[in-house]
Amino acid sequence: MKIVVLAGGISTERDVSLSSGRGIYEALKETGHQVILLDIFLGIPDAKEPLEQLFDSETDWAASIRNVSEKAPDLDQIKALRPGYRELLGPNVLKLCSLSDIVFLGLHGANGEDGRIQALFDLMGIRYTGTGHTSSALSMDKNITKQMFKGLGIPTPPSITVKKGASFELPEEIGFPCMVKTCCGGSSVGVYQVDDVFGLEKALKKAFAYEDQVLIERCVIGREFSIAVIEGKALPIIEIAPLKGFYDYKNKYQAGSTVETCPADIPQNLSARMQRHAEAACASVGIEGYARVDFMLDERSGEDYALEVNTLPGMTPTSLLPQEAAALGLSYPQLCEWILQVSLKKYE
Repeated sequence: MKIVVLAGGISTERDVSLSSGRGIYEALKETGHQVILLDIFLGIPDAKEPLEQLFDSETDWAASIRNVSEKAPDLDQIKALRPGYRELLGPNVLKLCSLSDIVFLGLHGANGEDGRIQALFDLMGIRYTGTGHTSSALSMDKNITKQMFKGLGIPTPPSITVKKGASFELPEEIGFPCMVKTCCGGSSVGVYQVDDVFGLEKALKKAFAYEDQVLIERCVIGREFSIAVIEGKALPIIEIAPLKGFYDYKNKYQAGSTVETCPADIPQNLSARMQRHAEAACASVGIEGYARVDFMLDERSGEDYALEVNTLPGMTPTSLLPQEAAALGLSYPQLCEWILQVSLKKYE
Protein backbone atom coordinates (compact mmCIF):
# COMPACT_ATOMS: atom_id res chain seq x y z
CA MET A 1 0.00 0.00 0.00
CA LYS A 2 0.95 3.65 -0.44
CA ILE A 3 1.18 5.00 3.10
CA VAL A 4 1.95 8.43 4.53
CA VAL A 5 3.27 8.32 8.10
CA LEU A 6 2.31 11.66 9.60
CA ALA A 7 4.38 12.92 12.54
CA GLY A 8 6.00 16.02 14.05
CA GLY A 9 3.87 19.15 14.29
CA ILE A 10 4.08 21.95 16.83
CA SER A 11 2.79 20.34 20.02
CA THR A 12 4.98 19.80 23.08
CA GLU A 13 5.15 16.14 22.01
CA ARG A 14 6.77 16.95 18.67
CA ASP A 15 10.01 15.03 19.32
CA VAL A 16 8.12 12.01 20.65
CA SER A 17 5.93 12.03 17.56
CA LEU A 18 8.93 12.14 15.22
CA SER A 19 10.51 9.21 17.06
CA SER A 20 7.25 7.23 16.77
CA GLY A 21 7.02 8.18 13.10
CA ARG A 22 10.54 6.97 12.39
CA GLY A 23 9.83 3.57 13.94
CA ILE A 24 6.53 3.17 12.09
CA TYR A 25 8.09 4.28 8.78
CA GLU A 26 10.98 1.82 9.04
CA ALA A 27 8.66 -1.02 10.06
CA LEU A 28 6.26 -0.44 7.17
CA LYS A 29 9.15 -0.25 4.70
CA GLU A 30 10.39 -3.56 6.06
CA THR A 31 7.02 -5.19 5.38
CA GLY A 32 6.99 -4.01 1.77
CA HIS A 33 4.80 -0.89 1.74
CA GLN A 34 5.53 2.29 -0.23
CA VAL A 35 5.99 4.78 2.60
CA ILE A 36 6.64 8.49 3.03
CA LEU A 37 7.37 10.00 6.45
CA LEU A 38 6.05 13.58 6.64
CA ASP A 39 6.37 16.30 9.26
CA ILE A 40 2.82 17.67 9.31
CA PHE A 41 4.06 21.22 9.97
CA LEU A 42 7.12 21.43 7.72
CA GLY A 43 5.85 19.30 4.83
CA ILE A 44 7.89 19.13 1.61
CA PRO A 45 8.28 22.69 0.27
CA ASP A 46 10.40 21.79 -2.76
CA ALA A 47 8.46 18.73 -3.96
CA LYS A 48 8.03 18.53 -7.73
CA GLU A 49 5.07 17.13 -9.62
CA PRO A 50 3.95 14.46 -10.02
CA LEU A 51 3.85 13.88 -6.27
CA GLU A 52 2.93 10.19 -6.73
CA GLN A 53 6.54 9.50 -7.64
CA LEU A 54 7.62 10.25 -4.07
CA PHE A 55 6.13 6.94 -2.97
CA ASP A 56 8.65 5.18 -5.23
CA SER A 57 11.56 7.35 -4.10
CA GLU A 58 14.69 5.81 -2.57
CA THR A 59 14.85 8.72 -0.10
CA ASP A 60 15.39 7.78 3.54
CA TRP A 61 12.67 9.97 5.04
CA ALA A 62 13.77 9.17 8.60
CA ALA A 63 17.48 9.94 8.21
CA SER A 64 17.43 13.27 10.07
CA ILE A 65 15.29 12.21 13.05
CA ARG A 66 17.11 11.87 16.35
CA ASN A 67 16.12 10.21 19.63
CA VAL A 68 13.91 12.06 22.12
CA SER A 69 15.92 14.41 24.34
CA GLU A 70 15.38 14.91 28.07
CA LYS A 71 13.43 18.15 27.57
CA ALA A 72 10.45 19.08 25.45
CA PRO A 73 11.36 20.83 22.15
CA ASP A 74 11.69 24.58 21.62
CA LEU A 75 8.61 25.13 19.49
CA ASP A 76 9.48 28.74 18.68
CA GLN A 77 12.51 27.49 16.77
CA ILE A 78 10.30 25.12 14.77
CA LYS A 79 7.70 27.79 14.02
CA ALA A 80 10.45 30.13 12.79
CA LEU A 81 11.10 27.67 9.95
CA ARG A 82 7.73 28.73 8.47
CA PRO A 83 7.57 32.47 9.25
CA GLY A 84 4.12 33.95 9.03
CA TYR A 85 2.39 30.57 8.73
CA ARG A 86 -1.41 30.57 8.96
CA GLU A 87 -2.20 26.87 8.82
CA LEU A 88 -0.86 23.81 10.58
CA LEU A 89 -0.37 21.68 7.47
CA GLY A 90 2.91 22.29 5.69
CA PRO A 91 3.48 22.35 1.92
CA ASN A 92 2.11 19.33 0.02
CA VAL A 93 1.02 17.47 3.18
CA LEU A 94 -2.67 17.33 2.31
CA LYS A 95 -1.96 16.47 -1.33
CA LEU A 96 0.27 13.53 -0.41
CA CYS A 97 -2.19 12.27 2.22
CA SER A 98 -4.92 12.37 -0.45
CA LEU A 99 -2.75 10.27 -2.77
CA SER A 100 -2.12 7.58 -0.14
CA ASP A 101 -4.14 4.43 0.53
CA ILE A 102 -4.09 5.29 4.24
CA VAL A 103 -2.35 7.73 6.58
CA PHE A 104 -0.64 6.15 9.58
CA LEU A 105 -0.96 8.75 12.34
CA GLY A 106 2.21 9.00 14.40
CA LEU A 107 1.08 12.33 15.84
CA HIS A 108 0.85 13.01 19.57
CA GLY A 109 -0.69 15.84 21.55
CA ALA A 110 -2.46 18.96 20.29
CA ASN A 111 -3.46 19.03 16.61
CA GLY A 112 -2.83 15.30 16.39
CA GLU A 113 -4.85 13.55 19.08
CA ASP A 114 -7.53 16.19 19.61
CA GLY A 115 -9.71 15.21 16.65
CA ARG A 116 -8.93 18.15 14.33
CA ILE A 117 -6.84 16.21 11.83
CA GLN A 118 -9.26 13.29 12.05
CA ALA A 119 -12.20 15.56 11.26
CA LEU A 120 -10.36 17.12 8.31
CA PHE A 121 -9.49 13.71 6.91
CA ASP A 122 -13.09 12.55 7.36
CA LEU A 123 -14.28 15.53 5.32
CA MET A 124 -11.62 14.89 2.66
CA GLY A 125 -12.30 11.16 2.44
CA ILE A 126 -8.75 10.33 3.57
CA ARG A 127 -8.37 7.06 5.44
CA TYR A 128 -6.27 7.08 8.62
CA THR A 129 -5.25 4.88 11.54
CA GLY A 130 -6.75 5.16 14.99
CA THR A 131 -10.05 6.33 16.38
CA GLY A 132 -12.35 9.00 14.93
CA HIS A 133 -12.62 12.72 15.57
CA THR A 134 -15.29 12.62 18.30
CA SER A 135 -13.56 10.07 20.53
CA SER A 136 -10.24 11.81 19.91
CA ALA A 137 -11.65 15.13 21.12
CA LEU A 138 -13.28 13.58 24.19
CA SER A 139 -10.12 11.73 25.19
CA MET A 140 -7.86 14.74 24.69
CA ASP A 141 -9.46 16.64 27.58
CA LYS A 142 -8.66 14.83 30.83
CA ASN A 143 -11.54 16.51 32.65
CA ILE A 144 -14.11 15.35 30.08
CA THR A 145 -12.56 11.88 30.01
CA LYS A 146 -12.91 11.57 33.78
CA GLN A 147 -16.57 12.57 33.57
CA MET A 148 -17.14 9.82 31.03
CA PHE A 149 -15.37 7.34 33.34
CA LYS A 150 -17.63 8.32 36.22
CA GLY A 151 -20.68 7.86 34.05
CA LEU A 152 -19.83 4.16 33.63
CA GLY A 153 -18.63 3.67 37.19
CA ILE A 154 -14.94 3.34 36.24
CA PRO A 155 -12.81 4.30 39.27
CA THR A 156 -10.79 7.50 38.74
CA PRO A 157 -9.09 9.78 41.29
CA PRO A 158 -11.15 12.75 42.55
CA SER A 159 -10.21 16.02 40.90
CA ILE A 160 -11.23 19.60 40.18
CA THR A 161 -10.70 21.78 37.12
CA VAL A 162 -9.26 25.26 37.66
CA LYS A 163 -9.32 28.10 35.15
CA LYS A 164 -6.49 30.60 34.90
CA GLY A 165 -7.11 33.60 37.14
CA ALA A 166 -10.07 32.00 38.94
CA SER A 167 -10.15 31.40 42.70
CA PHE A 168 -10.79 27.91 44.08
CA GLU A 169 -10.72 25.81 47.22
CA LEU A 170 -8.97 22.45 47.24
CA PRO A 171 -11.52 19.82 48.35
CA GLU A 172 -10.63 17.65 51.29
CA GLU A 173 -11.04 14.51 49.17
CA ILE A 174 -8.09 15.67 47.06
CA GLY A 175 -5.74 17.18 49.64
CA PHE A 176 -1.96 16.74 49.56
CA PRO A 177 -0.03 15.28 47.90
CA CYS A 178 -1.82 16.05 44.65
CA MET A 179 -1.11 16.16 40.94
CA VAL A 180 -1.36 19.26 38.77
CA LYS A 181 -1.99 18.46 35.09
CA THR A 182 -2.74 20.43 31.97
CA CYS A 183 -6.13 19.22 30.76
CA CYS A 184 -5.05 18.61 27.18
CA GLY A 185 -1.33 17.91 27.48
CA GLY A 186 0.53 14.66 26.88
CA SER A 187 3.78 12.82 27.59
CA SER A 188 3.58 14.27 31.14
CA VAL A 189 4.51 17.73 29.87
CA GLY A 190 2.87 20.19 32.27
CA VAL A 191 2.38 17.54 34.97
CA TYR A 192 3.64 18.17 38.51
CA GLN A 193 3.43 16.34 41.84
CA VAL A 194 3.08 18.73 44.79
CA ASP A 195 3.12 18.28 48.56
CA ASP A 196 1.88 21.61 49.96
CA VAL A 197 0.22 24.94 49.18
CA PHE A 198 3.49 26.58 48.18
CA GLY A 199 4.27 23.77 45.75
CA LEU A 200 0.73 23.96 44.37
CA GLU A 201 1.08 27.66 43.57
CA LYS A 202 4.36 27.06 41.73
CA ALA A 203 2.96 24.09 39.80
CA LEU A 204 -0.16 26.00 38.75
CA LYS A 205 1.97 28.87 37.45
CA LYS A 206 3.99 26.43 35.33
CA ALA A 207 0.94 24.53 34.10
CA PHE A 208 -0.93 27.72 33.13
CA ALA A 209 1.99 28.60 30.88
CA TYR A 210 0.80 25.72 28.68
CA GLU A 211 -3.00 26.00 28.98
CA ASP A 212 -5.69 28.15 30.56
CA GLN A 213 -7.42 25.17 32.20
CA VAL A 214 -5.69 22.83 34.63
CA LEU A 215 -6.68 19.67 36.49
CA ILE A 216 -5.83 19.17 40.18
CA GLU A 217 -6.12 15.50 41.04
CA ARG A 218 -5.60 13.45 44.17
CA CYS A 219 -2.18 11.80 44.03
CA VAL A 220 -2.60 8.04 44.24
CA ILE A 221 0.39 6.54 46.03
CA GLY A 222 1.21 3.12 44.66
CA ARG A 223 2.12 1.29 41.48
CA GLU A 224 1.63 2.56 37.94
CA PHE A 225 0.36 0.52 35.00
CA SER A 226 -0.75 0.90 31.40
CA ILE A 227 -3.06 -1.24 29.30
CA ALA A 228 -3.48 -1.12 25.54
CA VAL A 229 -6.86 -2.03 24.07
CA ILE A 230 -7.17 -3.16 20.45
CA GLU A 231 -10.58 -3.89 18.93
CA GLY A 232 -12.14 -3.69 22.38
CA LYS A 233 -9.85 -6.31 23.95
CA ALA A 234 -7.17 -5.49 26.52
CA LEU A 235 -3.58 -6.57 25.91
CA PRO A 236 -1.25 -7.83 28.68
CA ILE A 237 -0.76 -5.22 31.41
CA ILE A 238 2.59 -3.43 31.69
CA GLU A 239 3.89 -2.04 35.00
CA ILE A 240 5.96 1.14 34.98
CA ALA A 241 8.41 1.75 37.83
CA PRO A 242 10.56 4.91 37.43
CA LEU A 243 13.92 4.64 39.16
CA LYS A 244 13.43 8.20 40.42
CA GLY A 245 10.35 10.41 40.76
CA PHE A 246 7.18 9.72 38.77
CA TYR A 247 6.67 8.76 35.13
CA ASP A 248 7.48 12.19 33.68
CA TYR A 249 8.78 13.25 30.25
CA LYS A 250 12.39 12.26 31.02
CA ASN A 251 11.51 8.90 32.55
CA LYS A 252 9.24 8.05 29.62
CA TYR A 253 11.78 8.53 26.85
CA GLN A 254 15.27 8.16 28.27
CA ALA A 255 16.45 4.54 28.15
CA GLY A 256 17.30 3.12 31.56
CA SER A 257 15.14 5.62 33.51
CA THR A 258 12.29 3.20 34.16
CA VAL A 259 11.83 -0.50 34.89
CA GLU A 260 8.97 -1.88 32.80
CA THR A 261 7.50 -5.32 33.40
CA CYS A 262 5.12 -7.00 30.97
CA PRO A 263 3.06 -8.95 31.78
CA ALA A 264 2.84 -7.17 35.15
CA ASP A 265 3.47 -9.26 38.25
CA ILE A 266 0.03 -8.98 39.85
CA PRO A 267 -2.64 -11.51 40.88
CA GLN A 268 -4.82 -12.85 38.10
CA ASN A 269 -8.05 -11.49 39.58
CA LEU A 270 -6.55 -7.97 39.78
CA SER A 271 -5.22 -8.25 36.23
CA ALA A 272 -8.64 -9.28 34.92
CA ARG A 273 -10.34 -6.43 36.80
CA MET A 274 -7.95 -3.79 35.45
CA GLN A 275 -8.31 -5.13 31.92
CA ARG A 276 -12.12 -4.89 32.23
CA HIS A 277 -11.75 -1.30 33.43
CA ALA A 278 -9.44 -0.51 30.49
CA GLU A 279 -11.94 -1.92 27.99
CA ALA A 280 -14.78 0.00 29.67
CA ALA A 281 -12.69 3.20 29.70
CA CYS A 282 -12.19 2.97 25.94
CA ALA A 283 -15.86 2.21 25.40
CA SER A 284 -16.87 5.24 27.51
CA VAL A 285 -15.29 7.64 25.01
CA GLY A 286 -16.19 5.62 21.91
CA ILE A 287 -12.72 4.39 20.91
CA GLU A 288 -12.48 2.74 17.49
CA GLY A 289 -9.51 0.55 16.66
CA TYR A 290 -6.95 0.98 19.41
CA ALA A 291 -5.88 3.11 22.38
CA ARG A 292 -4.03 2.86 25.69
CA VAL A 293 -5.31 3.53 29.22
CA ASP A 294 -3.08 4.60 32.12
CA PHE A 295 -3.74 3.37 35.67
CA MET A 296 -2.59 3.80 39.27
CA LEU A 297 -2.99 1.07 41.88
CA ASP A 298 -3.48 2.45 45.41
CA GLU A 299 -1.00 0.71 47.72
CA ARG A 300 -3.34 1.10 50.72
CA SER A 301 -6.79 0.27 49.37
CA GLY A 302 -5.79 -1.96 46.46
CA GLU A 303 -8.16 0.02 44.22
CA ASP A 304 -7.14 0.62 40.63
CA TYR A 305 -7.82 4.08 39.17
CA ALA A 306 -8.05 4.94 35.47
CA LEU A 307 -6.26 8.22 34.71
CA GLU A 308 -6.66 8.89 30.99
CA VAL A 309 -7.06 7.42 27.50
CA ASN A 310 -4.27 7.86 24.94
CA THR A 311 -5.80 7.65 21.46
CA LEU A 312 -2.46 7.54 19.60
CA PRO A 313 -0.12 5.66 21.95
CA GLY A 314 3.61 6.22 21.58
CA MET A 315 5.55 3.99 19.22
CA THR A 316 9.08 5.06 20.22
CA PRO A 317 11.85 2.58 21.19
CA THR A 318 10.83 2.94 24.86
CA SER A 319 7.03 3.08 24.37
CA LEU A 320 4.60 0.79 26.15
CA LEU A 321 2.30 -0.48 23.40
CA PRO A 322 5.10 -2.27 21.48
CA GLN A 323 6.15 -3.99 24.72
CA GLU A 324 2.60 -5.19 25.36
CA ALA A 325 2.39 -6.51 21.80
CA ALA A 326 5.74 -8.27 22.29
CA ALA A 327 4.23 -10.11 25.27
CA LEU A 328 1.78 -11.59 22.77
CA GLY A 329 4.66 -12.63 20.51
CA LEU A 330 4.23 -9.80 18.02
CA SER A 331 7.22 -7.94 16.59
CA TYR A 332 7.13 -4.16 16.08
CA PRO A 333 6.45 -4.51 12.30
CA GLN A 334 3.69 -7.03 13.05
CA LEU A 335 2.12 -4.56 15.49
CA CYS A 336 2.16 -1.82 12.84
CA GLU A 337 0.53 -4.17 10.35
CA TRP A 338 -2.12 -5.11 12.94
CA ILE A 339 -2.91 -1.43 13.54
CA LEU A 340 -3.25 -0.92 9.78
CA GLN A 341 -5.66 -3.80 9.35
CA VAL A 342 -7.74 -2.85 12.40
CA SER A 343 -7.98 0.74 11.20
CA LEU A 344 -9.01 -0.24 7.66
CA LYS A 345 -12.06 -2.03 9.09
CA LYS A 346 -13.63 1.40 9.74
CA TYR A 347 -13.86 1.88 5.98
CA GLU A 348 -15.28 -1.48 4.93
